[in-house]
Amino acid sequence: MNERVAAVILSAGMGTRIKSSLPKVLHPVAGKPMIAWVLDTVAAAGADPVVVVTAPSHDRVRDAVSSRAALAVQDPPLGTGHAVLASADALEGWCAGGGTVLVCFGDTPLITPETLSSLVAARRRPDDPAVVVLGFEPSDPALYGRLITGSDSSLQRIVEARDAAPDELAVRLCNGGVMAIDAAILFELLRQIGNANAKGEYYLTDLVAIARERGRRCAVVTCDPVETQGVDSRVGLARAEAAMQGRLRTLAMDGGVTMTAPDTVYLCHDTRLGQDVTVGPHVVFGPQVVVEERAEIRAFSHLEGAHVGTGASVGPYARLRPGARIGADAHIGNFVEVKNADVETGAKANHLSYIGDARIGAGANIGAGTITCNYDGYNKHHTDIGARAFIGSNTALVAPVKVGDGAIVGAGSTVTSDVDADALLVVRAAAKTVAGGGERLRQRNSAKKNASKQKG
Repeated sequence: MNERVAAVILSAGMGTRIKSSLPKVLHPVAGKPMIAWVLDTVAAAGADPVVVVTAPSHDRVRDAVSSRAALAVQDPPLGTGHAVLASADALEGWCAGGGTVLVCFGDTPLITPETLSSLVAARRRPDDPAVVVLGFEPSDPALYGRLITGSDSSLQRIVEARDAAPDELAVRLCNGGVMAIDAAILFELLRQIGNANAKGEYYLTDLVAIARERGRRCAVVTCDPVETQGVDSRVGLARAEAAMQGRLRTLAMDGGVTMTAPDTVYLCHDTRLGQDVTVGPHVVFGPQVVVEERAEIRAFSHLEGAHVGTGASVGPYARLRPGARIGADAHIGNFVEVKNADVETGAKANHLSYIGDARIGAGANIGAGTITCNYDGYNKHHTDIGARAFIGSNTALVAPVKVGDGAIVGAGSTVTSDVDADALLVVRAAAKTVAGGGERLRQRNSAKKNASKQKG
């Protein structure tokens, strides 16, 4: 029989240090809200049901998670133990059937499913610990609470740094906050927590002492310190982002992606890079980007909501906006922007162009400085360029307009009507040369400038 696992995610903190109108747990890491990372992680660890505990004012948090979790409100905020107790209405009936309840935090996006699964496995060991606490060994224990273990490695107590004796402060094993608790006695233990402390709050860490007083064993599972990294400030958010980016880059490279300067590449949580993709320095991937195998994304390019086909080349200094679909072996070059457009197999736009709301047919060539004039101030219009068409440099295509297969548009043209297949279109004013006109113009302009200075 599968282990019964539930989860309580504590997200009622006001996050005052982060100084934001956005609730702390909704701040994104790698493009995804922190609490969404935690929800994904507890789900991957097999937790069902899941309860998110929020503050009364956190309507936006409740809206964000209501489709994935039951909701509970902690009011007033009286500590972590009190926060878990707020989940009683949602969870106590389930707990009567036994199992394990994971207690996690909505601002710790780096915790992994493997670590949570280790906590659950430790909870179900033959010695049946009532509480399993996540521990870690930081380079500087500083003010972290210490996990004091016995000779049999069982957890004896949790000591806050401010209350620790010198020998306890020497302990490097610290409290990571996350717990796995025997569901059958969770709420019974919670209701025994007192608040005889300076803040008058009910601390979840007291569960260890209460469980041991009942003769139950407690245990510790350790993890990489980065997993326990919570976010309570903008600096902490930046650290979490850096750690998550490192994790995502490693996963990509382990999957067969080459990054020539990985520390400069920024990925989104849902970035999908195929095998043998090459990513140059300073590339940014926004949400919903897929790059197929053997494609190359060159330096300083920015992609969002885009699909890049097999063997295609993008950049350097290219921008792919939402709806950009780049076909196999197509080329998008430097300072080219593509939005809501299909660039089909083998097509090329190598320099300084804007392609929006358009189709560029297979094998077509878009010259430098070409733009699709897709917006009239009120509505967007479509440009359709056929297969093998050649669009000369500095062409303006005023949508809606269609250029047929194999057509050629001469450089500098402004195209306002459809061009038939295989036709040649050149739209230019007649050339006029005025002998000596350049010198006369300079003299006239110089005289005007001098006259202006004399009046000033």
